[in-house]
Amino acid sequence: MNAENPIYTEKTECQDCYKCVRNCPVKAILVRDGSAAVIAEDCLYCGKCTLVCPVGAKKVRDDIGLARNLIASGKTVYASLAPSFRSEFGDIPEGKLLACIEQLGFAGVSETALGAQEVSAACARILSKGENKVYISTACPSVVRLVERYYPDYTENLTDLMSPVQAHGRILRDIYGEDIGVVFFSPCIAKKTETGKMVDVSLTFKELRKWLNEESIVVSEKTSAFVPERAEEGGLYPVDGGMIEGIRQNRDFSEVQFLCVSGLKPIMEAIDDLRSAHLDAPVFIEALACEGGCVNGPQVSKRGATVVKRSQILKSTPKPSQDEARNSVREIRKQFLPEPQKKHDYSPEQIAQALLRIGKVRHSDELNCGGCGYYSCQDFAIAMLEDRAEPAMCVSHLRKLAQNKANALLKAMPSGVVIVDRDLKILECNPRFVEIIGGDAMIVFEVNPELAGVYLERLVPFHDVFRQVLNDGSESKVMDIEHNKRVIRLTVFTVDPHRTVGGVLQDVTEPVIQSEKIIQNAREVMKKNLTTVQQIAFLLGENAADSEVLLNSIIQSFSRKG
Repeated sequence: MNAENPIYTEKTECQDCYKCVRNCPVKAILVRDGSAAVIAEDCLYCGKCTLVCPVGAKKVRDDIGLARNLIASGKTVYASLAPSFRSEFGDIPEGKLLACIEQLGFAGVSETALGAQEVSAACARILSKGENKVYISTACPSVVRLVERYYPDYTENLTDLMSPVQAHGRILRDIYGEDIGVVFFSPCIAKKTETGKMVDVSLTFKELRKWLNEESIVVSEKTSAFVPERAEEGGLYPVDGGMIEGIRQNRDFSEVQFLCVSGLKPIMEAIDDLRSAHLDAPVFIEALACEGGCVNGPQVSKRGATVVKRSQILKSTPKPSQDEARNSVREIRKQFLPEPQKKHDYSPEQIAQALLRIGKVRHSDELNCGGCGYYSCQDFAIAMLEDRAEPAMCVSHLRKLAQNKANALLKAMPSGVVIVDRDLKILECNPRFVEIIGGDAMIVFEVNPELAGVYLERLVPFHDVFRQVLNDGSESKVMDIEHNKRVIRLTVFTVDPHRTVGGVLQDVTEPVIQSEKIIQNAREVMKKNLTTVQQIAFLLGENAADSEVLLNSIIQSFSRKG
């Protein structure tokens, strides 16, 4: 496989939502400083993260330049077109689509389904030997990667065959020469990792559309045909069950149980089930990473509508013209080796310490809400120990931190603060609010420290100001009111229009408040009169400077007292 991951993150666009973590079936995501990056060695290249990223921060590597350079090199280059083109470009007649692709500089366009037929024939030969109890298909590179990395003990159950596109590359080179170039077009991102000896460049359908647009190539009356010939049952491969149908075309396998599983999560569940299954007959699993098959690959222009796409494939795929089994004459065997993920055995103490970082002290604190993207708090703790995740990903932890900070701020404020809902029921208040309003509030506060649920109108006579701001939806209202022989400056402001409002109460009769008022007034006097003082400075001489010094001294004096 290519060392370079075809999926990358545009860090400036990543909004630390962790949606890619939640949707990655193997959690191959590293979060650092709020930015989520793909871990290349653990990635399955399924493209799920590119589909769910709400801001499009997960990008697919553009390889059009590689294909252009290959053509510009002077080589004879052929295009290998995945059979899912029939659902992707169903609105364009086949011959006209091929003519458009040829205009990009290709010597011809060939069906990848020819390679699929070669794989079906070879797979039928393997199944006929019956050497294994379980066989897992190798047509999908994401599935192969899943087994090699996460189920290494099942690597020997992979059918040791090339994928259809690699087999197709072998066919084209056998026919047209080893020196040709081959560019593959499909809806798959993972196929970008299969380039090498048989296939030079792998592009997605999105890249094909982009390339055609950049070259201003449009559908015309020109038509062309597949080379060296049109495929038959191999064209069924992009729908689930298509490979099984191709294998059965070769012979009767009544002694083999055929299963088709699409979607990575169901595949993982199926492999897990195999561990405890008692099989009395060989089982062949056609495994496809995309639900419904390749017709729903990550780089199709429209996902879903599987029934319609399946119908298009079945309707437009030619029936086999031969009754007898195909003979695979080419060497398309391939060896797969386990590459198990390195796992650390963390002690319960280490996991407990990691959980403490997100405020999980007791087992009951572990909500397992999945907000961080992991299935459980324990899994998240292990991810932190592996330096794949950071505490800020825990939503409940952040909420607690924010609440604690807000509570600390409320308690430390010299002013009274109260928050009420649309019914004027208190949601929260600080001790200073209780001190200022006094009365029954002091008694209730001893039992209910935040006065939560208490109606404001039962505690203060000026509750109508809060009701007015609630009804008006205005930003704020400021007024001075008398209460308990105090003059209180009341500021009522909107938190959530027509739903929640807050109030700040300042006792302006207190010395500190009076000092602040004098300082404020002095500053206003200076601001209003400074221009005038400067204009008549030549008349007043030193008196102007003395006036400014005097005002400043008043401000400084009261500031020190405050």
